[in-house]
Amino acid sequence: MPIVEVHMLAGRTVEQKREFAKRVTQLVCETLDSKPEKVRVILTDMPHDSYAIGGVLVSDAAKS
Repeated sequence: MPIVEVHMLAGRTVEQKREFAKRVTQLVCETLDSKPEKVRVILTDMPHDSYAIGGVLVSDAAKS
């Protein structure tokens, strides 16, 4: 059972997440010869103040 876990900054719409999960599932099925009902896609939204790049919170970088 393939499990794909994706962490991303919050802000995507439900429609975007739905399409992303659909396409990731299709890709997994094509490349790993798996059935769609066996594929798990876990999407985790991260608040901008819970992710840093180069030691700077993304929420702080957006302010500059």
